[in-house]
Amino acid sequence: MKPYQYQWLVIFWTLLLFRASAAVLYVDLNSTNPTPPYADWSTAATNIQNAIDAANPGDKIWVTNGVYQTGGRTVNGVSLTNRVVVTKAVVVQSVNGPTVTTIQGYQIPGTITGAGAVRCVYLANSALLSGFTLTNGATSGAAGDPKLGQVGGGVYCSPDGSVVSNCVLVGNAAYNWGGGAIYGILKNSVIRGNAAASGGGTYLCSLYNCIVVSNTAASSGGGATRGTMNNCTIIGNSASTNGGGVDGSSDGVLNNCIVCFNSAPTNANYYRGSFNAYGSVNYCCTIPFSTNGMNNITNNPTFVNAAAGDYHLQSNSPCINAGKNTYVSVTNDLDGNPRMVGGTVDIGAYEYQAPTSVISYAWLQQYGLTNNGSADYADADGDGMNDWQEWRTGTNPTNGLSVLTMASPTPTNSPPGQVVTWQSVSGISYFLQRGTALGAQPAFSTIQTGILGQPDTTSYTDVTATNDGPYFYRVGVQ
Repeated sequence: MKPYQYQWLVIFWTLLLFRASAAVLYVDLNSTNPTPPYADWSTAATNIQNAIDAANPGDKIWVTNGVYQTGGRTVNGVSLTNRVVVTKAVVVQSVNGPTVTTIQGYQIPGTITGAGAVRCVYLANSALLSGFTLTNGATSGAAGDPKLGQVGGGVYCSPDGSVVSNCVLVGNAAYNWGGGAIYGILKNSVIRGNAAASGGGTYLCSLYNCIVVSNTAASSGGGATRGTMNNCTIIGNSASTNGGGVDGSSDGVLNNCIVCFNSAPTNANYYRGSFNAYGSVNYCCTIPFSTNGMNNITNNPTFVNAAAGDYHLQSNSPCINAGKNTYVSVTNDLDGNPRMVGGTVDIGAYEYQAPTSVISYAWLQQYGLTNNGSADYADADGDGMNDWQEWRTGTNPTNGLSVLTMASPTPTNSPPGQVVTWQSVSGISYFLQRGTALGAQPAFSTIQTGILGQPDTTSYTDVTATNDGPYFYRVGVQ
């Protein structure tokens, strides 16, 4: 190819890339010159929907302060009106956050649903909505309405990865499921005072660092029904049948969550239904103690001021350092502060920012140990393991006989190999390493991970150790 031809191709592709780059569109309720494509504040749209309609996938729509409560759009042939419909992969974000930027639906006065109801937002195709208050949204309860018109009063998220972030969902209602939201991914948001038949706050959503408070359900799941909740605080919700906090049903999973002070005739905080093999609760603070999961606590979470709606943790809260890091997928808590401080994540939506110990406060309190850091590396029971090591291995720091220790391997012929046994704790996950020459670098390599501990002792058969060795083993906690 001649040099001038190559240069022409480079210019051609550069122009294509430039034209395909994402655009920014602007929305200002008080704009005096709304002119498509709404490319700056002087020509901003006055209606969020107009800017969305003018956008292309990948674009970003900036929305400044105001209460956006006019206009509406139906979707998928359903008669229910939505104040805002997003059916393309765009970012719709407020400039100054949910305290000053609102998308408001409509509820029939004196009811929570009705034929003239307006949902706040319909979100689809991996769109992102960030920094809004969604309020007063509702769905229809007319006979024969399709399910799409009955669920998700605040926001209906098509189950395709659409995200609601840094939002407040308050005072919305659904005739059927999900008063606040249905099907979406909600991050760093507050879901408060919503209502539905089931899932007053959310239904089948994935929640991260969220507060779910004061929602109600006419049947079950006052705060939430089904879905996965990580590092959420679920408090003060109610249901008329069961699961005042959460109705786990067949697939409700709670990790690193506070689920306390909710109300229902039965199973006030968490209800698993008849699908006992599925829904699980792990590293959570809830009452009663949940056996369908691991490392849960029933302590009072000790909020700063729950009566005033302040669900930050006090300095002596048992929830500090009591979560599990592998359940964390975000870098900041609900306040925007670092999500993990001190090496281990806290339980709940807020991370305490000045822990004095690196050990779980609930664990320290269980054994009467101080949380000022002085006990972290002490060995009160003289078994050769300090308190931090005892915490990590799940052993008792006040009992010298409770310690992670190994027995000598024993050969076996059924199957051929070496049986390795160690003193263990139920529910702890172990890994096993082996070496054949301690002078080698590295001396050990991992031969098995994810070995679930059994009460008293756990054994593992190394079927690759079939010759005379020598073999050296060590075990650790994951």
